[in-house]
Amino acid sequence: MGRMPKPIETPVPSRAELVDHLVRTRIAGQVATPRENNLSHYRKLANGDRHYWLGLELGDRWSDEQDVLAVMAERCGVVDDPGHRVGQDIIDPELTVAGLDRLAARLRKAALDRQSVLLATGHPGGLLDVHRATADALRAAGCEIVVIPAGLVADEGSVWQFADIAVLERGATLWHTHSPEPMAAILDALAAHGRPQPDLVVADHGWAGCAAQRGLDAVGYADCNDPALFLAEAEGTLQVAIPLDDHVRDPRFYDPMVAYLLDAAGLL
Repeated sequence: MGRMPKPIETPVPSRAELVDHLVRTRIAGQVATPRENNLSHYRKLANGDRHYWLGLELGDRWSDEQDVLAVMAERCGVVDDPGHRVGQDIIDPELTVAGLDRLAARLRKAALDRQSVLLATGHPGGLLDVHRATADALRAAGCEIVVIPAGLVADEGSVWQFADIAVLERGATLWHTHSPEPMAAILDALAAHGRPQPDLVVADHGWAGCAAQRGLDAVGYADCNDPALFLAEAEGTLQVAIPLDDHVRDPRFYDPMVAYLLDAAGLL
């Protein structure tokens, strides 16, 4: 058995309590990302801008901005009216909790099968501790938390692990990145060292997109202005995309969400 996880001090909320919390803290509901930013990203993805593909190969399947908007309305809960061009947009908190339930089911399977799991984030300012708590709980359940090879570089930075979570570092700073290149560096290095690929990748941004594109079981948190992971879930490339604001004012706001997730997965 691995070391025991750090105790979760936050009480486990009910589903209704979590929905209320998500709305009050703007993790879901009326989120900070404005409608015009969402639509701009949907348009750029549809126009083939690879920055917004998050490591996925979307081909010409999503070249219509309205098709992207339709998927985002269905899976994230943004306003489905294409005439709504500016102002407030939303993430449906019920869809957030439904995504957490799907993620919990996959984490439960990983724990039961004692799978190897790689965790990574391109949003260390918001989601690092979400992933860290997940890693601790999986290790305590008997999972192997993948240790990445040393000396990896990508995007003019270093790829290393902080609190068991793979991150991109530049100039002694953990970097916010949408790039798939750090995950590609990890997966290529594992192969070069003769080590198996992870059974599961829990991540966000291009870290999740790259892993899913390579055929690995991958799940990812995604904001309403990052449509690629939701498209990948719709196509079956990504197993789960959880809609939320991925960098709210206080990262402690995510604690009740994590408590709900780990309880639902049977990991508390």
